[in-house]
Amino acid sequence: MSIWQYANPRKFISTVDAVLPFVAWPAALCLAGGLIWGFFFTPDDYRQGSTVKIFFIHVPAAMMAINAWIMMLAASLIWLVRRHHVSALAARAAAPVGMTFTLIALATGALWGQPMWGTWWEWDPRLTSFLILFLFYLGYIALWESIETPETAADLTAVLCLVGSVFAVLSRYAVNFWNQGLHQGASLSLDREENVADVFWYPALVSIVGFVLLFVALVLVRTRTEIRARRLLAMELEERMR
Repeated sequence: MSIWQYANPRKFISTVDAVLPFVAWPAALCLAGGLIWGFFFTPDDYRQGSTVKIFFIHVPAAMMAINAWIMMLAASLIWLVRRHHVSALAARAAAPVGMTFTLIALATGALWGQPMWGTWWEWDPRLTSFLILFLFYLGYIALWESIETPETAADLTAVLCLVGSVFAVLSRYAVNFWNQGLHQGASLSLDREENVADVFWYPALVSIVGFVLLFVALVLVRTRTEIRARRLLAMELEERMR
């Protein structure tokens, strides 16, 4: 069984209809469980107090903001190489979701950083690259909306996605590239010595799983909607030509 069979819109929609409940409900449970656990059953930090609990939203949102763009990049490359319309529509569907995660990361980062840094914003390498990534999301969505020909829009947005991937990488590794800056290093790492304490680690993992599943569910729903919207557009064009 080949993965390319899901490039067929009908096959993709039927698969989404079958899979979606098994993604959406676990997403809701993990989000509720992780956030309730994190906000109500973890202690305050000895330095940051209760503001440290923004961690349970900020870190998963920031991770998904970057990973959403990487998913868009993969889908765009599939479009450029294989010309599968579902992949182009999946990239388009993921953009507003990724942009929302980026906005959440920026907003919660400001709320978290202000008590620690004494300012709502700092032109830190990671913060700046994240802001640029947000602007790339806006530009990507605007480019899709401004071009009437779907294939041309898919081609141009795929190129924009390739360029924006540079800032997705910078957003992830800016702290490693530049030592200066107020932003701390990674809170979660394969190296246990760099991780937060276990009392924060476990609810954070549950929350991250919830954000990942939420992203998958939203992209599946939005891709299904994009396919149906494309069908309606094609039907309208046929009616006009008659």
